Amino acid sequence: MKLSLIILAATFFSACNNKSNSSTSCIQQKIDSLKSIPKGDPSYSIWYYSYKGKDVYYFPAQCCDQYSDLMDADCNFICSPDGGIDGNGDGKCPNFLAERKNEKLIWKDNR
Repeated sequence: MKLSLIILAATFFSACNNKSNSSTSCIQQKIDSLKSIPKGDPSYSIWYYSYKGKDVYYFPAQCCDQYSDLMDADCNFICSPDGGIDGNGDGKCPNFLAERKNEKLIWKDNR
């Protein structure tokens, strides 16, 4: 168990190594919030990307008709890049999936 926590912490902080404490704590708050609800199917996860020169966090949707969320390093909502009835998200960042870079898994719910 301790090894898992160390690996999780190392992964999280390596992806956030140049970010402010506020961004680190807001993502941790999102993780804590997801841990406090029943496990999703598929498992909840949070992914880091670089998009248009900025650090962003992608929260995949749980099902096909639900929107995914893209947030900036301070947990401000940017857009829903995919999901919804047509699978194309809310249309506010239609190029995210094609232009995202530096993918890193920040957290996955392995309960």
